[in-house]
Amino acid sequence: MVGGPFYTVNLGRKDSLVSTQSSVEGHMPLANMTMDEIIKKFESKNFTVQELVALTGAHTLGFAHCKEFAYRLFRYSKTVPTDPAYNPKYAEALKKLCHNYEKNPAMSAFNDVMTPSKFDNLYYQNLEKGMGLLESDNALFQNPKTRPFVQLYAKNQTAFFHDFARAIEKLSLNGVKTGNQGEVRRKCDAFNSIHI
Repeated sequence: MVGGPFYTVNLGRKDSLVSTQSSVEGHMPLANMTMDEIIKKFESKNFTVQELVALTGAHTLGFAHCKEFAYRLFRYSKTVPTDPAYNPKYAEALKKLCHNYEKNPAMSAFNDVMTPSKFDNLYYQNLEKGMGLLESDNALFQNPKTRPFVQLYAKNQTAFFHDFARAIEKLSLNGVKTGNQGEVRRKCDAFNSIHI
């Protein structure tokens, strides 16, 4: 459908019996975290820097609401309204797209503006050109610990696909629930006790 690597998805993984926003907070990286903070978050879950960069390649698909990055466009600092890390033409296009985001919170932009419906390595190529939508995307290219992997994946889609597949398989095994800690859901977006 969208391309990308093949990887094994293990069946029978149990989902939590609790699903709240507050139970997720503190466990997921945020778009405005520094790359060092994101690296620490991934390392705390036993992921390497390379696995972090490979997994972030999932940003080749999807979108982000303008409210998540508008500060980079309109109020980056007191003296510079737009984040200078943005490619200037890209920033202008985003400003036009998101100009009314405060009145329309559903306004959004694709993470990968070049091939938004294709799982490929253009996301990494975009980062090299100043077209990282989120501050955390831009930080992948700016940080000396992550930049070599961005550059590798920008040049070598096969390496990206291979490393992404291994990292997503590892992620699927992280924090697996056992016994009565969870349930294998009949419908992935609803608890079994909820009958729809």
